[in-house]
Amino acid sequence: MTNLGLPWAERPEEIGLSSARLGRIAAVLRHDVERRLIPGAVLAIARGGRLGYAEAVGFRDREAEAPMALDSIFRIASMTKPVVSVAAMSLAEEGRLELGAPVADYIPEFKDMTVGAERRKAARVMTVQDLMRHTSGLTYPLFGDSPVQMIWRDAKLADDSQTNGELVQKLARLPLMFEPGTTWEYSMSTDVLGRVVEVASGQDLAAAIAARITGPLGMDDSGFAGTGERAARIAQPQTDAATGERPPMRDPSRPIAWASGGGGMVSTARDYLRFCQMLLDGGALDGTRILAPKSVAHMASDHLPPGCEYGATARTRFGALAPVPEMGYGFGLGFAVRKAQGMSPVPGSVGEFFWGGVHGTYFWIDPQERMVVVLMMQAPDQRLHYRYLSRRLVYAALTGPAGRRWR
Repeated sequence: MTNLGLPWAERPEEIGLSSARLGRIAAVLRHDVERRLIPGAVLAIARGGRLGYAEAVGFRDREAEAPMALDSIFRIASMTKPVVSVAAMSLAEEGRLELGAPVADYIPEFKDMTVGAERRKAARVMTVQDLMRHTSGLTYPLFGDSPVQMIWRDAKLADDSQTNGELVQKLARLPLMFEPGTTWEYSMSTDVLGRVVEVASGQDLAAAIAARITGPLGMDDSGFAGTGERAARIAQPQTDAATGERPPMRDPSRPIAWASGGGGMVSTARDYLRFCQMLLDGGALDGTRILAPKSVAHMASDHLPPGCEYGATARTRFGALAPVPEMGYGFGLGFAVRKAQGMSPVPGSVGEFFWGGVHGTYFWIDPQERMVVVLMMQAPDQRLHYRYLSRRLVYAALTGPAGRRWR
């Protein structure tokens, strides 16, 4: 069987998955490829450390008639955020980073931040924890037309030629959208965290992640570019029938200066599956420890403060998986976490944690079911639909216990 970084179960039923029901997944995805809803996808499921399902369907590049493969490389966008958050936590374990410390301890330019278009002085400092849980007061300039976001748009924050050091200098001159600690606003917080990792580690972000995560875990196709032979494996979005153009996405085959901690990485289903399995196993995989079990548990706990408010786009952008109370979700240090059963319309388990990327990639980790699932596609306009759909199809195929623990 194809090497996907974890051992295969002899058959899906051995780890509580129904072969017949798993067959629905590829059938549904192939039907959607035929209808041109998506170009293609890779979906992988593991339980108890063993693979029960991995399928590549459709096209890696529809226009080139290149078939999707299990080792195709995807722009994972915001699935970069959990990786950077784990890097930060590893530094905290070494005593080189304090989660409760002001961000200004690592980035002095953040010492005197202002809030709102009127630029009033912030009532409290922004902490590293605020960056990791998205309560920093920062925002994204393109997801709204508030006065602050209009100011941000003039700052050229998505410049591929900038370094993380240059980015935070720009951000330090801009007003925050909210008072730190008061509001969950999905934002450039993890880009700033990436700079904190650089300062605390003494390395640039790409090198720190390679040294602390992707290198030790053997995530050989994961990084901030897909150059050389990897370029031929990069998955592409399909041409939009209405415009005749592909959705705009960065070309990972061309290396750039900016290693965006908020969304700059590429990866494969195999690599990200290993990252997820490490987290499910309490911070270690194949004898390599990245984090301590208590650190993983801390990250996967809800960190949103009582009375936390939400930015205007939180519910519309994330739908049934938004980290809001009425859906039963909160947000930890790098990913959303499920706190209550039966509130979201999509299936899952209390204690699961997850996140996705704007280009269509998605993962979730379900400790109760000892399961990790990774979905890779490059279909930005369809991302919410396939997050919901993948959960329904996967949980419908889960018909028994995970079985013995693989060793």
